[in-house]
Amino acid sequence: MKIICIGRNYIDHAKELNNPIPKEPVLFLKPETALLPPKNPFVYPSFSKDVHYEVEMVLKINRVGKHIEEKFAPKYYSEIGIGVDFTARDIQNQCKEKGLPWEKAKAFDGSAPTSKFMNINLFENINNLNFSLAVNGENKQKGNTKDMLFSFNQIIAYVSNYFTLKIGDLIFTGTPAGVGPIQINDTIVCFIEDKKLLSFNVK
Repeated sequence: MKIICIGRNYIDHAKELNNPIPKEPVLFLKPETALLPPKNPFVYPSFSKDVHYEVEMVLKINRVGKHIEEKFAPKYYSEIGIGVDFTARDIQNQCKEKGLPWEKAKAFDGSAPTSKFMNINLFENINNLNFSLAVNGENKQKGNTKDMLFSFNQIIAYVSNYFTLKIGDLIFTGTPAGVGPIQINDTIVCFIEDKKLLSFNVK
């Protein structure tokens, strides 16, 4: 399986990092080793001093597809979850300054903690879902899927032009404004609406 991530999919987040508003989805990948095993802590990487949380809604692909038309995209997922795209911001900035790829800032081991997945039929409207992240009990990030620049279906159609989607692939769909640094001993909790779906400690 692979983890496909969408960058700059919320205008306010692009602005807070002084990035241009994209005309099409920004793509990058994480390997399977970026997943954080259940009940494991997130281990702060030794190569960074500025790791940031980025909470995101995550789609789970349920069938193989390539060159998928947007109108058929809903057939390719039936479950949704929440995850954190951890980013070594100092490493990312160094790479950007040199015009280099920045996967090592995004795709390192454990950088994609992900919740259990829920059937989309449990939600009234997945295109109008509140989600949030709290650090040590304090709400730090909140967003709503209606504010995405590119919808779930648009993302699937776009991604499938470049990568064959396979069963079990995950798509991180972008983060809203409010990203910030974490510290060792922090507790991270993520919610979809009022449902706590992901919780872990930083060590």
